[in-house]
Amino acid sequence: MKHQYIPWHEGAVIYQIYPRSFYDAKGTGIGNLQGIIDKLDYLGGNQDSLGVNAIWISPIYTSPMADFGYDVADYTNIDPIFGNINDFKLLVREAHKRSIKVVLDFVPNHSSDEHPWFVQSQSSIDNPKRDWYVWRSPKHDGSVPNNWLSAFGGSAWQLSEKTQQYYLHSFLAKQPDLNWDNPAVREAMKTAMRFWLDLGVDGFRIDAADWLSKDLQFRDDPVSQQLSQEVGGSEQVAIKHVHSRGGPHLFDRLNEMTQVLKKYPDRFMIAEAHPETDNKIQGYLQYYKAVNSQLSAPLNFEGIYLPWKASAFRTFIDAFQAGMQPGYTPIYTMGNHDESRVASRIGRRAARTAAMMLLTLPGLPFIYYGDELGMTDVPISKEQLRDPFTKPGKGRDGQRTPMQWDTTAHAGFTEGTPWLPVASDYHLVNVSTQSQDPQSSFNLFKQLIHFRNGSSILKSGTYRSVDYGKDILGYERAQGTNKLLILLNFTSTEKQINLGRLQGQLQLSSYLDRENSVMSKRILLRPNEGLIIGVSDD
Repeated sequence: MKHQYIPWHEGAVIYQIYPRSFYDAKGTGIGNLQGIIDKLDYLGGNQDSLGVNAIWISPIYTSPMADFGYDVADYTNIDPIFGNINDFKLLVREAHKRSIKVVLDFVPNHSSDEHPWFVQSQSSIDNPKRDWYVWRSPKHDGSVPNNWLSAFGGSAWQLSEKTQQYYLHSFLAKQPDLNWDNPAVREAMKTAMRFWLDLGVDGFRIDAADWLSKDLQFRDDPVSQQLSQEVGGSEQVAIKHVHSRGGPHLFDRLNEMTQVLKKYPDRFMIAEAHPETDNKIQGYLQYYKAVNSQLSAPLNFEGIYLPWKASAFRTFIDAFQAGMQPGYTPIYTMGNHDESRVASRIGRRAARTAAMMLLTLPGLPFIYYGDELGMTDVPISKEQLRDPFTKPGKGRDGQRTPMQWDTTAHAGFTEGTPWLPVASDYHLVNVSTQSQDPQSSFNLFKQLIHFRNGSSILKSGTYRSVDYGKDILGYERAQGTNKLLILLNFTSTEKQINLGRLQGQLQLSSYLDRENSVMSKRILLRPNEGLIIGVSDD
């Protein structure tokens, strides 16, 4: 009998590693590839592991680190602070031995201003690489070509004194935008993708995907009704990014990338999507409809942005799931390297409920490193700031601090001086301590992931919303007659649930203290408690 082929991403759990902060195996104070290799057994491969199926590694390319690797100076090499190509090859081999897939962060929209391409491009107006980047002459009055804004604050245009033209940078001035309307640029990017795919990489997370196409006429972005917004610690006029990103060739560009993947068996890419539409659902669905959904999916950030209310999540998830067609892969996440940690946003108790939601919804869940421990944002003093997109007390450093492994110095992250400070509570919030506590956050994640890995219902079953009131998020996952009911209390007060005709066996509580009890009629949901119940009709 022939086994049915199941793509690796179907029902997989992806764990995001911010490599600078995961584990330092060399005593430099900065995490590295050998550190990831040393901790693979923690991530997957045996019953004691966390159980994740794939790792997404934030950029490790050669880079001056103006934006910590999102400014790439060589798309086909490893920065020496992380190791070398041989280290990477070993990482892929060792991950695959443990059935862990490897997903690389790919940064196609912009390079570093120290990339040889840009060095040539800015050298003269007639250089062959000039059109590899986006150059425009000043307006007649000498001002910038249009009103486009950098995501890091201020104008997206930087004047080059040598040629007296402006280049476009949608992020830092040290991150010039590549010109994706130039076929040579697209081919160079596809060549870089093939390089990593040939080394065994299982997929890519496409950074800043929306910016790959801009308005061909470079028209001004319309000013938003919102008067201003805070960006990088300063006030600036808010615009709607309808011309500076999401241009007419966006989906063509992404489809070109899927054509590269198509030549390799069982590969997948995830596009960082920020739909600039009033209807977010329709914005995400445009990606699914327009880009090869067998090989790609947009990364949905709404779990991070929505208010922590059951009604808000129910409204979004129900509409999002209703839009899913056969072959679409829904993606959910509650955190990443750019946003405040989930335990800081909603509290550690509610973060356990969020974990149960994340790991019981359909599709592909993403876990940010350390969230399995309930790590929180770390206060960063002015002297310790590293993030260019920041001001004292704000920025992204706080959610990028070292992984907390044990109770030794620097939480066992390094024998050197860590590049960012370690959380003051690391003596309690660490892998070693929580591994010994049967009701810890770590053990909740571990049990949820292992339960998911063994459940075809959770990996590929249907989704149906069940209404148990405005404070409870309830849904049923089913496969044939086999059903799981998930009940999530979004509040800090007890809630009574009437199951009616349903009867069930409790599979897991987010409190980890009352498994395998019979559930029928009325259920008391404790504050911030989530339950997974195997159910049948009476």
